[in-house]
Amino acid sequence: MLRIALTIAGSDSGGGAGIQADLKTFLSLGVFGTSALTAITAQNTLGVSAVHPVPIDVVKAQIHAVLTDLPPAAIKIGMLATAELVLAVVEALADYTGPVVLDPVMVATSGDVLLAPDAVGALRDALAPRCALITPNLPELHVLGGEAFLAQSKAPVLVKGGHDEGPEVLDTLYVPGEAPQIWRHPRIHTRNT
Repeated sequence: MLRIALTIAGSDSGGGAGIQADLKTFLSLGVFGTSALTAITAQNTLGVSAVHPVPIDVVKAQIHAVLTDLPPAAIKIGMLATAELVLAVVEALADYTGPVVLDPVMVATSGDVLLAPDAVGALRDALAPRCALITPNLPELHVLGGEAFLAQSKAPVLVKGGHDEGPEVLDTLYVPGEAPQIWRHPRIHTRNT
């Protein structure tokens, strides 16, 4: 039987991130992808020129529609944009018992801000504790609280090192109570994400 995954994220009109990238990834792994759209962005490889949040009641309705008919084996959360939306997603997933992966989308690769400053606390305090894995990049980890966040997290945290400099990229997995695991791989110089 084909497994189902749900992505709760924004739309990237350039197709390199957000719902579009998640659905392509799900398909490449043999997983049927479902989605709940949180924001519509106008973006390409040069940057984000507009963001339009989806009304919270519509986001919750999308999540409810999927959970009641196409129960996902796992959920991946990306761009949430506002504190109200973060809390609405937490509420919508209150009865979901499967694994939730949080990619705390805060800033686009182009540098455009995608998470309101007042939403950081809601993301860190209300959503992160209910996740099975959190995957910040280095700038996102800094915004979440850096070492203090890592020390307090009850969930494993995979810190993506692509924003660092140097010839190697270091991705580090922090699992509570265990020594960090580090994966090293050569940096690929490309403008294509």
